Amino acid sequence: MSGRHFLQIPGPTNVPDRVLRAIGQPTIDHRGPAFGRLNLDCLAGLREIVQTAGAVALYPGSGTGAWEAALVNTCSPGDRLLMFETGHFATLWKLMAERLGLVVDFVPGDWRRGVEPAVVEAKLRADRGGAIRAVCVVHNETSTGVTSRIPLIRAALDAARHPALLLVDTISSLGSLEYRHDAWGVDVTIGCSQKGLMLPPGLGLNAISAKALEAAATARLPRSYWDWEAMLKDSATGYTPYTPSTNLLYGLREACAMLAEEGLPQVFARHACHAEATRRAVRGWGLEIVCQEPAEYSGALTAVLLPPGHDADRLRRIILERFDLSLGTGLGRLAGRCFRIGHLGDLNDLTLAGTLCGVEMGLGLAGVPHAPGGVAAALEFLSSGH
Repeated sequence: MSGRHFLQIPGPTNVPDRVLRAIGQPTIDHRGPAFGRLNLDCLAGLREIVQTAGAVALYPGSGTGAWEAALVNTCSPGDRLLMFETGHFATLWKLMAERLGLVVDFVPGDWRRGVEPAVVEAKLRADRGGAIRAVCVVHNETSTGVTSRIPLIRAALDAARHPALLLVDTISSLGSLEYRHDAWGVDVTIGCSQKGLMLPPGLGLNAISAKALEAAATARLPRSYWDWEAMLKDSATGYTPYTPSTNLLYGLREACAMLAEEGLPQVFARHACHAEATRRAVRGWGLEIVCQEPAEYSGALTAVLLPPGHDADRLRRIILERFDLSLGTGLGRLAGRCFRIGHLGDLNDLTLAGTLCGVEMGLGLAGVPHAPGGVAAALEFLSSGH
C-alpha cells in the first residue's frame, strides 16, 4: 500500500525517526568508555521519567522479564502476594507468581474497573500476622484501558500499617501517564521499552526502593539473570554483568532526551488530550468504553466494546486490509468483543484524527451499528486547543 502504516495498537508503538537514527549507529565495545557514558546517561534519563533518586536495573529483556525480576528479587518460596484481577496482564502476572512458587490472594474483578483502595486496606488489616509479602498492581491495564490509582493504594497500605512491599507494573503507562516512584511510595516499578518510551521491544527495567533492596538481601527465590545485586553493582560505573542491548540504549538515550525536551507535564497533558478526544469519538459512535469508572480512564489507550453479535476481530481485519491501520485485539475474556485504540508514544493530533477516521469508516464497512458523529466530536475537541 502507498502511504504510511498506522500502528495504533497499545504497544509496540511507533518509533520516532530520531530514535531510529540513533539505533542505527555503529555498535561499540560494551566494555569501553563510550559505552559506560551511554549507559549512565540512560539510567539518569530513566530516573527522571520514573521520578526516583534511587536504583534502576535495566535489562536486555521484556516487560515479562521485568515482572519476574521484581518477584524473584523480593520474595521467597511460599510467600503470599496480594494481586488483583483487573485484566489480562494482571492475570498473566498472577500465573507467573504461582509458577515461581508464590501463594497468591487474587482478588476477582470484572475487567472494567481498577484496584479498589478500600479492598486493599481491608485485606491488609485482616492479615494481622503480616504474612503478605507484597501488593502487586498493574498501573495501566493494557487489555482494558483501566488505570488504577496508585497514590490511593499507597495510602491504603499506610492506613493499614502493613509492611508489605508495593510492586507496580507501569509497562503501558511509563512515559505516558503521570507516575512518581518515590513520591508515591512504590517499592518496585516495572517498565519496558516499547510503549511510552517509544523504542522497539527489548529492554525491561526495575526501579527499586531502599526497602526493596533490603528485602532482596533475604529473599530466597532462585535468581541469576535477573539478579539485582550483579546488575546494580556493575551499572554503578556504567557497565553490565553480561552483554547489553547496545543499540537499543542509543535509542533510549534519544527517547529520554525527546521526553525531556517536551517536558513530562506536557507529555502527560498530550496523552490526556488524545485520550479524551478518542473517548468523545467512541461516545459519538454510540459505542461503549470498556472502562466504567471515569476516574480510571486511561490516557494511553481506549478499549471499545462492540454490540452483541458483532466480531471485533473481523472489524480489525477490515480496517487493516482497507486502510492499513492496525488496532489492538481483545485479549482473554474480551477476545472478539472489543478492539483497542492506542494513543500513546509518538503521536500528534493529525495522527489521532486519521486513526479515528479509519475506525469510523471501518465500522460502516463492517456493518457495525453506529452513529456517524464520532470523528466530528473528536475533531471539535482537538481544534478547541485542549
